Amino acid sequence: MRIIIVDDDGLIRDSLKLILDIEEDIQVIGTASNGREAIELCRKKNPDIVLMDVRMPTLDGVLATKEVKSENPNIKVIILTTFKDDEYIAEAIKNGAEGYILKNQSSDNIIESIRTVYNGNGVFQSEILNSIMCMIESNKKCENKISLSEREFEILKLIGEGMSNKEISKILYLSEGTVRNYVTNLLEKLQLRDRTQLAIYYLKNY
Repeated sequence: MRIIIVDDDGLIRDSLKLILDIEEDIQVIGTASNGREAIELCRKKNPDIVLMDVRMPTLDGVLATKEVKSENPNIKVIILTTFKDDEYIAEAIKNGAEGYILKNQSSDNIIESIRTVYNGNGVFQSEILNSIMCMIESNKKCENKISLSEREFEILKLIGEGMSNKEISKILYLSEGTVRNYVTNLLEKLQLRDRTQLAIYYLKNY
């Protein structure tokens, strides 16, 4: 997989590049020091994943994420930052980030998060999920829930618990293709964009 690292701290950029380049399945194809450079680099290099810091000069990572995703939805963005402010988390998710993790993670956890997102799943470590739940509880409104079949709800619940299609297929004794079809139907029925939003929908409503 092809990665771009975006961080205004040169030492962090270089350290991440050294760590990631050791992995056989990961190739760092570029680095940027701010959101504007990240957007331009994405246009030129078309990476699979962008590791994006939040607070940076010229253009912050949250706004850069919005621009990157609007130009190329296939590029996956993982926010990698020291900040777990509720506003940053909410805006990052709203703008399409597939992951939000903190820099205090071990290098192994960061690498595993990259692979998880590359394989189509969202990654939000426990501290971030707790913040999301607090935001949901503090802003919860009465909403009319859309009726789901028993099987649709089972799959939604497992997505909410962070399961991949392969894991869901084993648990429910379904083919991966059938699970993919259910996920596609759920996205259409609930008018959501991706698995991350399905997981948040489950956490918010159930």
